[in-house]
Amino acid sequence: MKTLVAVAFILILASLGSALVFLMRDKGKSNRTVKALAFRVGFSIALFVLILVAYSQGWIQPTGIR
Repeated sequence: MKTLVAVAFILILASLGSALVFLMRDKGKSNRTVKALAFRVGFSIALFVLILVAYSQGWIQPTGIR
């Protein structure tokens, strides 16, 4: 489960980075920045849903603040 969350987090950061690159290169002339940010939002929502499902199935447990 930790690996899956880490991969999702890396995908979110990669999408955010690619959006920055597209923003700097295209200077607003294409929709690639918007698509990259839309993928980032999709990855974030998918990660949130994955965490909710994992918690409801008992795959992960809350540990609290230590």
